[in-house]
Amino acid sequence: MNGHLATPTNTLEVIKKYDFAFQKRFGQNFLIDANIVEAIVNRADITKDDCVLEVGPGIGTMTQYLCEAAGKVIAVEIDKNLIPILNETLNDYDNVRVINEDILKLDIKSLADEENAGNPIKVVANLPYYITTPIIMGLFESHVPIDSITIMVQKEVADRMQVGPGTKDYGALSLAVQYYAKPEIVLNVPASCFMPRPNVDSAVIRLTRHIEPVVTVKDEKLMFDIIRASFNQRRKTLVNGLTNASYLNFSKDMIVKALDVMGLSPSVRGETLTLSQFAELSDLLMQE
Repeated sequence: MNGHLATPTNTLEVIKKYDFAFQKRFGQNFLIDANIVEAIVNRADITKDDCVLEVGPGIGTMTQYLCEAAGKVIAVEIDKNLIPILNETLNDYDNVRVINEDILKLDIKSLADEENAGNPIKVVANLPYYITTPIIMGLFESHVPIDSITIMVQKEVADRMQVGPGTKDYGALSLAVQYYAKPEIVLNVPASCFMPRPNVDSAVIRLTRHIEPVVTVKDEKLMFDIIRASFNQRRKTLVNGLTNASYLNFSKDMIVKALDVMGLSPSVRGETLTLSQFAELSDLLMQE
C-alpha cells in the first residue's frame, strides 16, 4: 500500500488483507476521501504543540494526518480486531499511542494528566452516531481539560447542537453543548465519502470550549435535570414537564411562582426558554 489510507483502493486493500468485517454494533464507517480528512484536521486547528485525543480511529485513516499535524496523538479504539491493523498503518509514526478501550469507560481526565501534564487537549473524532451524545456530554461533564472538540456526526445532530429557542431541533443537547462550548458547523460531508456508505449525510462540528461559562448557575446538575424534564414531554407545558419528572421534587405552585418572578406565563413551554432563563429558573427553584 502506498501513501495515506484515505482512498477507496487503500482502504479496501487493508480490509482484505486482514479479512476485516465491519461491526454494525460499533457504527463503523471509514472515510475514503483525502480532501475531507485533510479539511477536518485543518478545521480542528491542530499544531505541533497539541496533544490530540482521537475517538474511534478505525484503520487509522485520520490518525495518520493527525500524527503529521500534532505533537502527540492518543487513539482510543473499542474494536480489538482493529488493533493489529492500527499497529501496521501507524507503524511509521512515533508520536501515537493506541488504546483498546471503550471511551465511555475510560478515565480521560487521568489520561490527559498523564499524557499532557493536565494541559488542555483537543479531541477529534468520526463518531458512531449511536454514542455521539454520551461521548460529548461525558467529555464535558467530567471536566476534562479540553480546548476544542472537532467531530463528525450525523448532519441532523450537528444542526441540533447549534440551534436556538423556538426551533424544532432545539432541545436538551443544544442547551448542554452551548453551556460548555461555542458550536460551529465547519464542513458538510456526503454519505459517498464513507465505506460502507451510511444512510445519512454527516457534518463536522467544532465545539470550542468556553473559557468562562456563558451563564452562571448555582447547581449545574439541577439545571440540566430541569432542562431534561422540560424536553422529555416536548408538547406539554414546562410546569407539567417538571411536575411529572420523578427525579425532581417541585410542586406545581413552586414552579408557577418561579415563572412569575421571571415574568413568564404558567403555560410556557420549555422549548421557548434560553439557557440563561433555565439557569435563572434553576436558581429560583433551589431557594424554595
